[in-house]
Amino acid sequence: MENTISSAVLKHKHAPPFIYMFLMLPFGITNGYVTVTLAYQFGKIGISMSDIASLAAAILIIGVVKFLFAPLLDGFLTLKKWYLISSFFTAAGMFALGILPIQASSLAPFIWIIILGNIAVSFLGIAVSGLAAHDIPDEMKGRVSGYINAGNLGGTGLGGGAGLWLAENLNTSWMPAGILAFVCILCSFGLIFIREQVSTIKHAEIGKTLKNLFTDIWQTLKAKMGILALILCFLPLGTGALQNLWAGAAGSWKASASTIEFVTGVLSGLITAGGCLVGGWICDRTDRKLAYVVFGLLSAICSFAMAYSPHTEVMFIIWTSVYAFILGLCYSAFSAFVFEAIGRGAAGTKYTVFACLSNFPILYMTKIEGWVFDSKGTTEALHGATGMLNIESICAVIGIIIFLSMARILRVPKTDAV
Repeated sequence: MENTISSAVLKHKHAPPFIYMFLMLPFGITNGYVTVTLAYQFGKIGISMSDIASLAAAILIIGVVKFLFAPLLDGFLTLKKWYLISSFFTAAGMFALGILPIQASSLAPFIWIIILGNIAVSFLGIAVSGLAAHDIPDEMKGRVSGYINAGNLGGTGLGGGAGLWLAENLNTSWMPAGILAFVCILCSFGLIFIREQVSTIKHAEIGKTLKNLFTDIWQTLKAKMGILALILCFLPLGTGALQNLWAGAAGSWKASASTIEFVTGVLSGLITAGGCLVGGWICDRTDRKLAYVVFGLLSAICSFAMAYSPHTEVMFIIWTSVYAFILGLCYSAFSAFVFEAIGRGAAGTKYTVFACLSNFPILYMTKIEGWVFDSKGTTEALHGATGMLNIESICAVIGIIIFLSMARILRVPKTDAV
């Protein structure tokens, strides 16, 4: 039986990995439209920053809890059907955001539409990760990880940058959201290139399906790779937390508003997407655990070098760009390592569990670094911009030591390079 399954996997003709970049675009488009386009439009009419922040919070809430409904995708229907269903509701939610007027009284309806729309697009993201886990062979999981992350970041650029440009240049208020909603639907055509494999989880009896699903999740979590991936989710390594603080800290480098807007916005997204593609390529040619450690170390070196370079606008542009590229490397390495750890089976659910947990170090590192920036330390190395960067470097090194120690204790085997 095992030989038959292995033979079927070998004969399976997979889709080109770049197809998954297009399938993932709607996920980024919705986030970019809310956090950039809508945030800018509400700010223009004088809405407070705390109220605008609640729009982004509506996205983050779903990102933290989406693992709760991920089992639905692995247990019922096919992943392709889930993608089509979620694509429709994602586009509908996007269009609804364009119909509502931008005014203070509309803020609450906007938040509810964002929450419902992000539930839909979370289903879409889970379906993409599940399809990739089953469709793409193990030796190409790095590349598909790079494309998926690049699709997310590229979509954010479309939803934010292109969405804002359309909103500023079109006379009809619903058209920017309508155009982006249409793009979301078009991305569904990528499914044509994917031949979905028969699920090993689903069963005619619902009870049996659920038993298979949770047994598969447990088997993954208790395996050596699963334990190491679980540990990785909580480590302060390659989190990219500084990305959340550049705008507030840019004054320490005397960066202008236009520089901050460009360097930490569109340019950063493009550079990070490029890093994702390069990182994915590297991860298919070396041990993925080692790649993640090296990329995390590069991030620490970058932060340290930025801390002790001249605090000028030029240095701000250079180092934030280098950091963005390294962050792309880290994104791909994390996804590739998780894909390697989860195998197949209930892949959508398993990937989502790890993805949700990985938000924790981003949150606590952002909080710690922000606190250090505002603190009144006795030396420059312990407070302000320099202290913030030093903490990033120190925590990354600590994360590397813990990760390598646990990999050695667990005796996790190396990934075979292609």
